[in-house]
Amino acid sequence: MIARTNIEEKLRERRSRQLERDSVEEMLAKLIADAKEEHRIENVLQSGGTEVNNPFDIDLLESDKVYHIDSIKTICIDYRLRFLDSKYFKNEFPEEAISKIKALEEAHNIKLAGFKVMAPSKLFRLENPDDPLLFAPIGNGYYYLIHKWGRDLSPLRKLSVLPFKNLDNLMFSTFMVSLLITYLYSFTLADNDQFMSHVLLLFLFLFKSVIAVVIFYAIPRGKNVNEAIWDSKYNK
Repeated sequence: MIARTNIEEKLRERRSRQLERDSVEEMLAKLIADAKEEHRIENVLQSGGTEVNNPFDIDLLESDKVYHIDSIKTICIDYRLRFLDSKYFKNEFPEEAISKIKALEEAHNIKLAGFKVMAPSKLFRLENPDDPLLFAPIGNGYYYLIHKWGRDLSPLRKLSVLPFKNLDNLMFSTFMVSLLITYLYSFTLADNDQFMSHVLLLFLFLFKSVIAVVIFYAIPRGKNVNEAIWDSKYNK
């Protein structure tokens, strides 16, 4: 015998299939929307733009990620880093950074712009994994740290770039290097009445020579001290 058709069951089956199809369509629509948002964020990061004050909801910000420009400048000078618009950053931004930007935009109901990157100079020209940090401006000289990736800087970096922190450090380092070389060469000088005058003349000659080496190394390569380059977009 042929079973009778239960219309209610047919309705349930139809609704179930419809819900599954709607769920798949919603998922696809969400994936497409997410892809468009990621593409928009990447374009904003790569195109840069003028400084803006993003209207964050202050109550939703993590206070330990808010930094003033003075603190950023000090760290950049101490470690010879740059703090530039994201458009000058030549590497690719990681997916995690894009995701954090999306999450911030959704939480604060805004579209972020004016991104900044703190990183070693070479990261704005060459591929390298050293420690970039991505910021968004808040206003009044404050910036919000969105994401940090890559490996940490060498613990010796601050010491290795100390001679280039400013002109005073550079001159003092030049003086100390000249003094050290003079001390090493002084053992070859004859110990007589003219010894101290010979040492002084040797020091002056070496000091002038070291300064000349620094100048001839720095000028052709457009190098400069940390205080002058921390926020410069030029290769110096």
